[in-house]
Amino acid sequence: MKNFFIFILFITVLFPSCNWEKIDSKADIVRDHELKRILESGKLRVVVDYNSTSYFVYKGNPMGFQYELLQELAKDMHVKLEIMVTNNMDETFRGLRRKKFDLIAKNLIITKTRLEAAEFTVPLMQTRQVLVQRKPEKYRQMSAMSIENHLIRNQLDLAGKTVHVQNNSSYYRRMLHLSEEIGEDIIIQPDSIYGVEQLVAMVAKGEIDFTVCDENVARVNQTYYPNLDVKTPVSFPQNIAWAVRKGSSGWLEYLNAWIVNFSGTSKFRILYQKYFENSRSSLMVNNDYHSLKGRFSEFDDMIKEECAGTGFDWRLIAAIIYKESQFNPEAQSWAGAYGLMQLMPETAETYNVGDIQDPRMNIRAGIKNLKWLDEQFISDVPDSTERIKFVLAAYNVGLGHVIDARRLAKKYDKDPAKWDDNVDYFMLNKSSAKFYRDRTVKWGYCQGSEPYNFVNNVISIYMHYKNAIPELTDSAL
Repeated sequence: MKNFFIFILFITVLFPSCNWEKIDSKADIVRDHELKRILESGKLRVVVDYNSTSYFVYKGNPMGFQYELLQELAKDMHVKLEIMVTNNMDETFRGLRRKKFDLIAKNLIITKTRLEAAEFTVPLMQTRQVLVQRKPEKYRQMSAMSIENHLIRNQLDLAGKTVHVQNNSSYYRRMLHLSEEIGEDIIIQPDSIYGVEQLVAMVAKGEIDFTVCDENVARVNQTYYPNLDVKTPVSFPQNIAWAVRKGSSGWLEYLNAWIVNFSGTSKFRILYQKYFENSRSSLMVNNDYHSLKGRFSEFDDMIKEECAGTGFDWRLIAAIIYKESQFNPEAQSWAGAYGLMQLMPETAETYNVGDIQDPRMNIRAGIKNLKWLDEQFISDVPDSTERIKFVLAAYNVGLGHVIDARRLAKKYDKDPAKWDDNVDYFMLNKSSAKFYRDRTVKWGYCQGSEPYNFVNNVISIYMHYKNAIPELTDSAL
């Protein structure tokens, strides 16, 4: 860790021209088309790896080192963060080239080949690649010397060995170069299906014998799988950075300045320690409700069963439940709402809920209420993706207030069938006398920030859940 922060200090000294206050001026922002487009769109679209350190969902909550860094960046830029996931490097760089996202935020090692395809930021950190291998089966009963005799410590001993690596990755290229360096063939098996951490898990389970991984990530995975050895380096220290499209000079300069500034803060040090040096990280991954195990909560199966035949994605209902109660069936709000989906007593009565805190009955009634609300909007908001935002707002604040917001949108020449930048503005501002006293308004005053934030939060959580547990019906990246 000490060497890591010496490296960060070195970067700060190396790039003294990255003046954050200077880059934050309007003139510097406007001069770059790419940066201007991102700021004007209000969205920062980023692709990340889905694994136990970069980005994952734990007990319903999105987490990860890259994810939290990106949250800080988006906050600084005053834009909304949109996360996309792929562990396939071909898809990653193709998506950047085709402008599906604005930034690759992965543990990218800077190579000559990649420099031809993208522009790289200043390094976020340094690491080296290590061989991931399995200790002998009965290593706990063996002496340290005996264990060492079963492990590869000399890179020359990889001759004739089969090493599985992620296809088109820096690990693949490093193995090619190492094979040339030792003058003998290493049997390299490129894999386009599995990510780095999945290959590491396969080594631990005995399904393959060797893979290659960045040392900081390898050490984290060793806490999950104590039968792994990650002490054999296969590369020199290498820089890890983010990447943007070629020709994005202003956007790159902005990122460089932000990275240099933020990497010198205590918040950055805390994040690094949290994900790469905290022994509790193994407890998270081993928890039953870690998304790497395909679950968000103990109620997942129940949610799936109650969603069957309703037309609702179970992950959307799970996102609503997380937002409403954090999967606590005994949750109760100050307003008198109960249970997983925070039903009001009158709603529970409408749907014949005998026990409002019974998880299954609560979920069933909540879905019925959502279904009824969906039917109220279906003729006026035919787009189902758009309609769900109206449904969520009505679920939170009541149908009448959302209808009022639609009336206001129509009056002020906005589209009453679109939520973002149209109806949501009037929902948010329904606490203003100018709007709640308007003649078109039937339901009066509303603290509009609550439904406005509810919609945004649920949709955001839902996107994370779709990233974490994709299904065949999801659109491709």
